[in-house]
Amino acid sequence: MEHVAFDDAETYEPEDGWARAALAGGDRFSFEWFEKPAGHSSPMHDHENEQVCVCLEGELVVHTEDDTAVLERYDSVHLDAWESHRVENRTDERAVGLDVFAPGRGFDFWTDREE
Repeated sequence: MEHVAFDDAETYEPEDGWARAALAGGDRFSFEWFEKPAGHSSPMHDHENEQVCVCLEGELVVHTEDDTAVLERYDSVHLDAWESHRVENRTDERAVGLDVFAPGRGFDFWTDREE
């Protein structure tokens, strides 16, 4: 068993106020808690991982090249591997979500990427 206390989780802040925490997971899947500040959007990006994004608090808007989904509390969306997307908080309040990736990944996706 792997126990990860939230306060001890590895964290990363790709941009000011956009916090991420790595929860328990492994090579086959990983979980990342995230907080997205008011008005923030991630850049359009893709990756080898399938992804499920769950909104835990506030509102998140997930954009792909072909579609847009508005997620409210406990709503979720599935993204295929290599599907370009971005996640936006277009409200005046913070939003909190949970990303699940398969296969699992670490924060090196953000730290090692080329713009």
